[in-house]
Parts: sequence; C-alpha cells; structure tokens
Amino acid sequence: MHRREMLKKASALALSATGLPLLDADDFAPKKPTNKLPRWKGFNILDFFNPDPRNKRQNTPEEYLRWIADWGFDFIRVPMAYPYYVDFDRTRPITKEEVYRINVDRVHEVVELVEKANRCGLHVSLNLHRAPGFCVNAGFEEPYNLWEDPEALEAFTFHWAYWAKVFRHKTQDQISFDLLNEPCWRADMNDQFSKRSAVPKELYRSLIVKGFDVIRMVNPKHRIIADGNNIGNDVIDNIPELDVGQSCRGYAPGLVSHYKAPWVCPRPQDLPAVSWPNVDNGKLQDKAWLREQFAPWIALVEQGGGVHCGECGAWRETPHDVALTWMDDMFSVLTEYGIGFALWEFDGDFGILNSSRKDVQYEDWYGQKLDRRMLALLEKYI
Repeated sequence: MHRREMLKKASALALSATGLPLLDADDFAPKKPTNKLPRWKGFNILDFFNPDPRNKRQNTPEEYLRWIADWGFDFIRVPMAYPYYVDFDRTRPITKEEVYRINVDRVHEVVELVEKANRCGLHVSLNLHRAPGFCVNAGFEEPYNLWEDPEALEAFTFHWAYWAKVFRHKTQDQISFDLLNEPCWRADMNDQFSKRSAVPKELYRSLIVKGFDVIRMVNPKHRIIADGNNIGNDVIDNIPELDVGQSCRGYAPGLVSHYKAPWVCPRPQDLPAVSWPNVDNGKLQDKAWLREQFAPWIALVEQGGGVHCGECGAWRETPHDVALTWMDDMFSVLTEYGIGFALWEFDGDFGILNSSRKDVQYEDWYGQKLDRRMLALLEKYI
C-alpha cells in the first residue's frame, strides 16, 4: 500500500472512531446546480396538432404510452391547435366569436389521452401550439394577431382558464401547462417563409403573466412553462419573480435538424450535403459549439431556474448516422446540466416509430417500424 493510501486509511479509521461522518474528496468538489424542473425524458404526441380534426394524424393507442413508459421514459408533450377543439363553420375562416365555442367531445379526447398517459406513469405537458391569433406555422387563417389585438389576448387567457379548470385536480407530477409554442413576431402570419424575429420582451412578459394568473387562480400549485422567445431560442430574462419554467429547443444547427424539410427550406434541392461535426461559413460546429448554443440555458439553471428542452430531433431526410451522432452530442450536453428533453415526435418523420427514413434497417415492433438504433441512443440518456 502506498504511503498516501496508508495515511488516508488511518485518517478514516481515526475519524470513524469519533462517530463523525466520513468525508471524501468528492465532498469538497463544487456541485452542479439542480435544475428547478424535473429532468423529464420523452416525446411529443401529435393527436391534436392539426387544426382540423378531419385531418387528424391518429389517436395514440394506450399501448404506445405503455411502450414509452416501459422503455424508461416519463414524459409526453401534447401540442394542441385550438381550432381542433372548437366548433365553427370550416368552409370559411373562423370568427372572433367562434374562438370561444368549445366542443366538449373534443375536450373529452384530450382528457382521455391525459388519463391514459397518467395511468402509464407519464407526466403530460399540455401546450398551445396554435393559440388564438398566433402559430409559428402558417396554414390556418386567424381572425386577429395575438401580439397586436387585446381581443386575441383575452381569448388566449380564456382557453388557459378553461384547461386549468378541466385539469384542476391534477398534481404537478401528472400535468403541466406550456403556454405558447415558439413565440415569435411574424411579418405575415399566413406566409410560412415570412420574416420572423423575437417578440418585444415586455409584450411577451405580459402574455406570460396573464396566462400564469388565470391558471394559478384555478390551482395555485399548477406547474407552468413558457417557451423561450424567438421561436424557443432565447431565454426569457424578465420574469424572475414568477414560478415559471422555461422550454428551449434542440434544433441547432437547423441544417442538421431540418435537412430538406420543405416547410423550412423553400428550395431543398439546393442544400449542400450535411454532416456532423459540420463546418458552416468556416466555423466548426461540434459538441463544443452545441455547448455554446445552450450556454444561456445552462446559465439559467445555474441561476436557480428551471429548463426543459421541449422539442428536439432530426427530420427524416437527415442521414441517419449524422442525426444520431449529432443527437448524442446534444443529449450529452443537456444531461450534464440536468436538462431533460422531448423528441419531436414519437410516431412519425422525426420519431422512433414509422419515420420513413430510407437509410434505416427497421425492426418490426408489433406491426410498427421501430428505429432501434435511435431508441438505444435515447435510452442512453434516461
């Protein structure tokens, strides 16, 4: 035995004789701060994502939710388009009055999904992907603009007051409320490629405060989350007094995450080949670069805030090996700081089931096409 080890053992014996707790060098090492939000890991479930129920993707079967839980995940995020669950004449644009006409049958569908997920031990984050007067995506004609019209803000608070009442008896472990998906200022709400920028800070703060107040009025313990400003990319730095978690995005760089995605790239055929690590305009993009991208969110955790990555992943045209290598680096950075994640999506082009990738050897999983390699990567970070 080396002299140093002999001295360490003798000191330990002497200390134990006093009845005091034994200490190790790790006890004196600086501890990483604890994320105020749980490190949820899971998927986005898109049952209510489309504004038109007639174009609904699916009703997620309970067996999907059991698989998610059995594989060790504990979270689903449910992005909803409010027109899905209201009644109006769909042969024309919705009116301001019709925004308030809740369809109870559609509400029951949402409740049923939440109940099924909770039975499987999954936390549900309910999100307004399309709120009255705003969505990051085009494809539905709104009667007003959430950022400019007080009527739209009133409708926004009405919808959150409604959902808070529907789920007023749910605990923080069972449900949370993600106020608005990827807020941004759009030059033209109906043009998918129109210029986008951050919402003025005080304007976004006002919306968060109003949403927070109506939800907490129903249940003072409801957990509330706000997506980062500027399409989920920017930390919200003017709500320190609010008990509100924040949701970031795992889509950087966009060339990797949304390679050839037609709703992002007007001319996908003109894109260069993609790799990871990648070089863009002479700058290396690698794991260290990802750490820089997440630095403001890491700082928020270090300041005592709560952060979760509500969306992440790569579309089906990103080469599979590139996607997995990039995701491995991203999840490594997030996990180091206790930040959880939700893949967009579970079943579909970004997901681990039925993603339609051309370069994947799928495994048959009870009749579904399972991307086992991507699942194994995600399980690495559970």
